[in-house]
This record gives sequence, structure tokens and C-alpha cells, in this order.
Amino acid sequence: MKMKIAALAAAALIAAPLSVSAQMDQPGFYIGAGAGLNNVNFPRVSNEKLGYNITAVIGYDFVGPMVEIEGGYRRNSVANTGLNQWTGMLNALYTVNPQSNWQFHLGLGGGFDYLQASSGGLSANTTKFAAQGLIGMRVGLGDGFFLRTNLFAMNVFVPQKDIVNFGGRVMIGYKFGPAMSVAPPPPPPAPSTNYIVFFDFDRAVITAQAQTTIKQAAAAAISGKKTRIGVTGHADRSGNDAYNMALSLRRANAVKDALVREGVPAANIAVVGRGESQPLVATADGVREPQNRRVEIVLN
Repeated sequence: MKMKIAALAAAALIAAPLSVSAQMDQPGFYIGAGAGLNNVNFPRVSNEKLGYNITAVIGYDFVGPMVEIEGGYRRNSVANTGLNQWTGMLNALYTVNPQSNWQFHLGLGGGFDYLQASSGGLSANTTKFAAQGLIGMRVGLGDGFFLRTNLFAMNVFVPQKDIVNFGGRVMIGYKFGPAMSVAPPPPPPAPSTNYIVFFDFDRAVITAQAQTTIKQAAAAAISGKKTRIGVTGHADRSGNDAYNMALSLRRANAVKDALVREGVPAANIAVVGRGESQPLVATADGVREPQNRRVEIVLN
């Protein structure tokens, strides 16, 4: 079992990317769990047996400093006595090279150690303060996953006979990415403003009323800094299609010239003629309709 854990750890380290993986150099929460070997040293006891440890952590990586809560279990045999230890630690660690994908860290922790010793059907337990030192390495595996190894030395403060645990572990973890900020929706497009100029029958001459409307449109275009102005000419359905198309263009160009005289740049104005194809009021062919003899000014 120990050889399998070591082989898996070595394979993961070899396969790990050399460049810094996404999320490893970003602040965020992380979780992890792992297992390894644990040796316990009692004063004046020489026949300790190598045991194991199981550990889980949850923490926050500030990219450099890390703070985590660690919970663990250790199992050993000392002088034919089974020793179980449950620990809770608050660890503070510092990553020496946080911008690398292979990150080395040092740390200190403090908390409690609940010891339970059992032998021959008898058991005793106690809870003591404990402190530990950590040194290790973390490597990103991609998609937030990482492999972490640690060597540790933990001292359990028992009067006149401190108990020392030391060993190592391999841990698989996952680091959550930073909270994604939701981009605000794009602003709605600015509403277009429409003006309509009407013409006399078969004419492309600007009337006094039309000139007033053109002045208003020009002032709105200039004050609103409009750079796209559509000028579309129309005709009613009296006359043939070709003549009405030409008439609608003459009307549109007459409005364009009037806008330019009011200070609107000619380059901002696009002129289109629609002839009798888009009547404002539907009529039969050959009908004179004043509302269809028009030019529409659209400010965008």
C-alpha cells in the first residue's frame, strides 16, 4: 500500500505541467485530503512502531500566505499499546514562490491533540495542546487540482513527557477559482430620432414648414453629436416608377443640402431614394397622397 501511494505521487509529479496552471496563482479557497506515515516518540520508550496518518484541510490561499484548518487522525503502536490521536490545527503557511507551478512552503500550526491509549481491554484518554511545524511542496495539476506533500513535526505538550510525532503525507486537493464578476449588460443602443418633411405634388422644393423641421433635426444632430443621419426620399403613386424614384432622390438631396447649410457635416448624411415602394398611406396606383410625398430624417 505504501509503495502504491509513493508510485502514484511520483507519477503525478512527473506528469504535472511546468508552467503555472490556472487558479494556482490566484487567491481562493481550497480543500484537500491525504494520508502518509507517522512516527511517535515517547520518552524512555524505544519500541515504537511506524504508523499512519490521515488528514483533511480547508483553507484560503492569499497567493503567498495561506491559512487553513486541519483535521487529522494518527494510529501507532507503542510498547504493545495502541495509540490513537485525533488532532485539530490552525495552520499558517507561506509559499516561497507563489508564481511558480512548483510551490514550496513553510508553516506553523497550533491546536489540540486528543490521545487515546488502549491495552489489554483498558483504555485512557486525554486532550492536550499541540503545535507543529510544516515544510512541503505543492504542484498544480490543472483545472484547479493540485498535489501537495508535507513533512511535519508535531509536539504534544504533556507535563514532563512531551510526545513528538513526525512523518510525511501526500495530499490531493482542489483550489476554487476567484469569484467571477458578472459583466453588466451592454447599454441599449441609443434611440433613433425621426423627422418627416413633406413636399408639394411633383415638387422637390423645401417649404417654409419643411425648413422649420429641418432646422430642428439639424440642431438635434449637432447637440446630440449624431454621426449617422439617414435621409430617405419617397413619392406618391401618381406617375411611373422610374420618375417617382428620381423624384424621391431629388427630394432627399434637397433635404441633405438644407441640413448641410444648418451645420451638419455632409459626410454624416446618407441619402436613399425609395420612390413609391414604401408609402406611408397605402393607396391604389395613380392616387395623389400628400403624406406619401415625404423625406424621412433619422438620427442615429
